[in-house]
Amino acid sequence: MRIVVIGGTGLIGSKVVARLGEHGHEAVPASPNTGVDTLTGAGLDEALAGADVVVDVSNSPSFEDAAVLDFFRTSTGNLLAAEKKAGVGHHVALSVVGTEERPDIGYFRAKLAQERLIEESGIPFSLVHATQFFEFAPRIADAATDGDTVRMPSVLFQPIAGEEVAEAVCKAAVGSPTNGRVEIAGPERFRMDGFFRTALAAWGDRREVVTDPDAPYYGGVMREPDLVPADGAALGTVKYTNWLATNPPK
Repeated sequence: MRIVVIGGTGLIGSKVVARLGEHGHEAVPASPNTGVDTLTGAGLDEALAGADVVVDVSNSPSFEDAAVLDFFRTSTGNLLAAEKKAGVGHHVALSVVGTEERPDIGYFRAKLAQERLIEESGIPFSLVHATQFFEFAPRIADAATDGDTVRMPSVLFQPIAGEEVAEAVCKAAVGSPTNGRVEIAGPERFRMDGFFRTALAAWGDRREVVTDPDAPYYGGVMREPDLVPADGAALGTVKYTNWLATNPPK
């Protein structure tokens, strides 16, 4: 099976490409690094020639509200148009748990706009909704830093290893289109402030985590269920402390 992976040189995309290749598929990484630009359309037609499946795990270089919305609308629109010309039979996209619940948050609103374009395209599709990746924990902490403190709400938080996100994306890519969503999350559910207290201590980071119910996340104040999946989600098996033992923060 020829599977083109948009964003195939990034964190999740490179794992998807490697895993698909190990299972005998022709996995083609497509990104600006390989001459494919979904924002301009450059290289798309050539990359998608003969593709059976397109996997989109790309992300916006900016999370500013207007920029991220423009990225996903433009990129996804160009990609879907090229897929129709190429006769691609299955579009798989990685999205975020909670997009429908929090359209008031800029990043979530942009991902929801992306999903709507996919759903209305007429191309069979599968959407994978993931919780936050372990790999992004340092970045989340940095964004919440105020001086020597890290301000975090005490809402539920259920992060997942990037490797298990890639595994779920690959499973969707080689399966039949669901024309719907599947949710994935890590095996452990935490309070967000408690998770980061434990994480910073494990990193040897001296910043203090302060519980703040009004601390913003992606520009919005989180409510209790916003960052965790609904019942029935597929859960990973890798616990954060085990993952951290072989993936120390850089």
